[in-house]
Amino acid sequence: NMKRLAIIRHAKTEQENYERDYTRELLPVGIEDAGIIASDLKKRGILPDAIISSSATRAITTARIFANKLGFNAGKIIEERNLYFELTTGEFVDMLKKMPRNVDTLFVFGHNPFMHYVAQRMSVNYDGHMPTCSTVVLDFNVETWAEVEPGSGILHLHLYPKLYR
Repeated sequence: NMKRLAIIRHAKTEQENYERDYTRELLPVGIEDAGIIASDLKKRGILPDAIISSSATRAITTARIFANKLGFNAGKIIEERNLYFELTTGEFVDMLKKMPRNVDTLFVFGHNPFMHYVAQRMSVNYDGHMPTCSTVVLDFNVETWAEVEPGSGILHLHLYPKLYR
């Protein structure tokens, strides 16, 4: 059996207004990128059973675009304010360990540098870049989320916008 984790950095965002960082919106190209990558995941049959997202506008908007494309009820996205900040790997793993057994594929939406860091920390073999909308899919050879440990995820897929241009 297996648990699959998709670690996703929010899509491309307006750059000004760092004093209102939490509410920065996606750019049109970011909305487009999110749709393209979500559509590719759908073609590959990678569909979320649960979605956790940072509650910052750019992350939750990205998560909703993915949800809509992948037939997931956007009203069921779990908003995790702590994902807006830097978590420790341990805190991230604790969040995963709370996932019910019937969730086989979990999508998590957040921010750099943390998404890049956690993709590296959770996997055996991922060391790529994490541009906006980057989607790193890791597979864990476990029965339950409680068994997921850092450094044990096998890289299944890494998608990012430049692949499609």
